[in-house]
Amino acid sequence: MADAKQFCADVLALDASIRFAGVADSMGMSVHYVYRKDLVPLLSQEETIKSMLQAVLRSGTRLTLESKLGECVYTLSLYKKVKRITIPLRPPTTNGQNAILMVSLDASVDHDAVIDGKIMPFLRQARLEF
Repeated sequence: MADAKQFCADVLALDASIRFAGVADSMGMSVHYVYRKDLVPLLSQEETIKSMLQAVLRSGTRLTLESKLGECVYTLSLYKKVKRITIPLRPPTTNGQNAILMVSLDASVDHDAVIDGKIMPFLRQARLEF
């Protein structure tokens, strides 16, 4: 994988129901994202970055329970307008930090088919070096 922007574009290309794909480092400082072509985003650029930072913080809080529950594979938030998935990217990126992938889907889509059938297999094959 060449870089985070290309990684996001590759995730976006996995399924037509994917509205948004973004990555952020564990500090929320490095954020890259792409939207589906011709999509009118629900959030402004500032709100998108804020949302990703909040997801990074929530992801970090889950680490405290992983020794008992196992690693978090992904979390799903169902909103009336979209479904949002946050996936911790493992292993850590080359800078030694964990990162997250956030994906939003059309609300009506079968999220299991997209997550388990497309996104997770892609991540297993991807090199997470950006």
